[in-house]
Amino acid sequence: MSQAIRLADVTVAYERHPAVHHVSGSFDTGSLTAIAGPNGAGKSTLLKTIMGELKPASGRVEHRLAPLDLGYLPQASEINRRFPISVLDTVLLGAWRTSGAFGRIGRQARVRAVEALGAVGLQGFEKRHVGSLSAGQFQRVLFARLLLQDAKVILLDEPFTAIDARTTTDLLEIVARWHGEGRTVIAVLHDFEQVRAHFPKTLLIARELIAWGATPEVMSGANLLRARAMAEKWDDAAGVCEPTS
Repeated sequence: MSQAIRLADVTVAYERHPAVHHVSGSFDTGSLTAIAGPNGAGKSTLLKTIMGELKPASGRVEHRLAPLDLGYLPQASEINRRFPISVLDTVLLGAWRTSGAFGRIGRQARVRAVEALGAVGLQGFEKRHVGSLSAGQFQRVLFARLLLQDAKVILLDEPFTAIDARTTTDLLEIVARWHGEGRTVIAVLHDFEQVRAHFPKTLLIARELIAWGATPEVMSGANLLRARAMAEKWDDAAGVCEPTS
C-alpha cells in the first residue's frame, strides 16, 4: 500500500520546549487512523504539523499532496462563530478547491452545498446564522464544508467533543463513508472507546511515539500504562531533546 504522509523523525517545540519528540512512521493511502494519548500528549500539535500550520524543529513531514488535497477541521474552540455568516456561505467556503479563494461561486457549487447540508441532516438551515446553532449543529456544518471540499486527506482535531450522541453517530458514519471512498482520514480523539470501535489504525503518543499500527495491538493495556507513565514524568521546562526523566 502506498504512503499518503510520512513522518521522518519529527520533533515540534514551542519556544524551545518539547511538544512532540522524534516521531517517525507513515499513514497509508486510504487508511483511517486515530491519534490518541493522554491530555497534553502533543496530539493536536502533531496534526497541525501534518497540516503545515506548525513547522518541525527537526525532522520532516513528507508527502506529495497539494494544499487543496488537505481538508482540515480544527477544534471547535479555535473557531469564531460570531462572524456574521450564514450556514450556506460557511459550507460554500469548501468550494475554494475549485473556485479559488476569490473566485465566483457558481450554481453547481451551491447545489452541492445544499446536498452536503442534507447529507449531514441540516436541510432547511441554509439561511440560519452560524452563531444561532448548537454545538452539534455547527459541527455538522463543518463536516458539510469538508464534504464540499472533496479532499484526498482529511484531518480532524477532536471532532466529537462537546456534541450529542446522535450527532456523533451521524458524523462517524460520514467518516466511515470517507474511508470507504479511499480517502485518508486522520483524527485526534480523546475517547478510547471511539478509537477502538471505529478506527482500524491508531497512533498512540505521549509526546514520544508509544505505538503505531492496528488499533487492537496499539491500544493494549501495557501501551496505555506506558503512555500514562510518560505523561506523569513530563518536564515542560526541558529543552527540545533533553530527557523527560
